[in-house]
Formats: sequence, structure tokens, C-alpha cells
Amino acid sequence: MAIDILLLSAGLLCLLLGVLGAFIPILPGPPFSYAGLLLIHFTGFASISSTILYTLGILTVLITVADYLLPIWGTRMGKGSRHGAFGAAIGLVAGILFFPPLGVLFGPLAGAWLAEKANGKTNRQAARSALGSFVGLILGVTLKFTLAAASIWYALSGMIINST
Repeated sequence: MAIDILLLSAGLLCLLLGVLGAFIPILPGPPFSYAGLLLIHFTGFASISSTILYTLGILTVLITVADYLLPIWGTRMGKGSRHGAFGAAIGLVAGILFFPPLGVLFGPLAGAWLAEKANGKTNRQAARSALGSFVGLILGVTLKFTLAAASIWYALSGMIINST
């Protein structure tokens, strides 16, 4: 019983870190979310189907890979450089730390724009790159948050079903 409580506590912590990781690029949100779901699955408190576990496991891998590629893709669509994508990621972290909650939206834009300007782009080119990078970053955040929410949903529903 004590191990179940320990696993449940660790699982809930991982699910929380998964949600935070959807917005903070330093934290690997999807793996945390999936680890939380697995930990809760292995307790006596929840029953989660293997189909759900396999599906979310595959989605975790795909979303983790996509999270690295989407800002690059968005920047390239905006005819920007990898500096713009890197600037957007730094801007997101700075925005979250120094200007919450609006920093999540404006930090990536400002970071990408500043990075492109530092590399000699015109205002128009830098703005286009920043917008593309921002779109890619927001797509990644949306995918990661959706996976985190689904993991929480299945963990809670597994616990509710198991308790009846």
C-alpha cells in the first residue's frame, strides 16, 4: 500500500510537470506526462487500458519530435533562420519568467525578431520570421498541452473507474 501511495504521488507530480513542460521549453513535458500516466497505472488506484497506454506512448514520441521541428518549420515558412527559432525559444522562457502571462505570447515574437535583427535582417524580414517561428512554437505548445490534458484525463478516469 505504501508503494502505491509513493507511485501515485510521483505520478501526480509528473503529470503536473507535464503541464508545466507544455509551456516551459526546458522541461520535457510529453515524457513527464506519459511517465505520470504509467506510474499511476502501476498503482492499485487506477486501471488504464493498454490501448490508451500504447496510443499515448506513440503520441508522446511523435509530439516530442514535432516540438523540436515545428519552430524550425515555422521559421523556414517565414523565410527566417535558425537564429530566429532559437530567439523565439529564449523569448518564450524570458516572457514566462519576467512578463507572465502575456510573456508566453509576446516573448517568442520579440525573441525571434531580435535574433533576426541581430543577424542583419530588415524589420519586415525579421517580423515575418518572428511570426513564422511564433506559429511553430504555438503549435508545439498546443500539442504538448493537449497530450498533458489527455494524460491527466485518462489518469483521473482510470482512478474513478477503479474506485467504483
